[in-house]
Amino acid sequence: MNKILITGGAGFIGSHVVEFFFNKFKNSKIIVVDKLTYSGKKIFLRHILKSKRIKFIKSDIVNIKNYENDLKNLDCAINVAAESHVDNSFKSSIIFTKTNVLGSHIFFQNCLNNNVKKIVHISTDEVYGEILKGSSSENQMFDPSNPYSGTKAAAEMIIGSYLRYIDKKKILIIRSNNIYGTRQYPEKLIPVTITKLLKNQKIPVHGSGSYKRSYLSVKDFSEALYLLIKKNYWGVFNVGTNKSYKNLDVIKEICGILNKDPNKFIKFIKDRPFNDKRYFLNLNKISKTGWKAKRNFFKDLPEIVDWYKKNNKIF
Repeated sequence: MNKILITGGAGFIGSHVVEFFFNKFKNSKIIVVDKLTYSGKKIFLRHILKSKRIKFIKSDIVNIKNYENDLKNLDCAINVAAESHVDNSFKSSIIFTKTNVLGSHIFFQNCLNNNVKKIVHISTDEVYGEILKGSSSENQMFDPSNPYSGTKAAAEMIIGSYLRYIDKKKILIIRSNNIYGTRQYPEKLIPVTITKLLKNQKIPVHGSGSYKRSYLSVKDFSEALYLLIKKNYWGVFNVGTNKSYKNLDVIKEICGILNKDPNKFIKFIKDRPFNDKRYFLNLNKISKTGWKAKRNFFKDLPEIVDWYKKNNKIF
């Protein structure tokens, strides 16, 4: 693997992927494309940006002219760039359509135009919609329930519409659980809870807080992505864990780490227009590759809390 391009590479997930690939593909050149919105920070890549193997391009994914030349002679292109916060998707849905649908389409088409050897699209388990019992397998129909998941499903539909005319083995799509780790902007449950508590502020909780989510470490996610690309897997893969937690249980765990009384710091707020109660992925396909999540969610939380303590001025 000589040349890899990663969009959204200065964001939470993207920066971890860039770092991981930089360390795994020792001789590869890595091109990072990122718009540097509110959640993307070059400081996340500060330890590797000075390397001659890293090229950083500040650009919106839709502005293909800014990075089209870098798609030439490319071994792998990974589209991590996305608007991903569900609450924001109700308020600013057109922005989500621009980045997640139009941006993904422009990126994908130009990868094809430049004969990129491997094209990887990062999707989400939310395209399946709510599942109260059982699990969602890769061949399940889409049933998105918010503008964010709708745009992610739309991007996949566009990519899928090409598969009768191109080499299917060029395309890899990954649908993952909620991903946790350091560097996540304080708008999702875990970083919001941590940063609010560090400021002695109350934590907003949608509805009753009883909705369940599964959490995958960004380190495990990067490992899965690396394995699938290195071994040249193709098609759609669910990537995640089989453990799920109520939002309230996650908040209480973080309160315990920071020695805060959850009864004093939880503020229940009006629920979203529709809030999926549960997502759950069928992981049989990814398990056959030999990959499985290694990290323990609750054991990782103290390290994440410590990172926000030390880096609370970044955001």
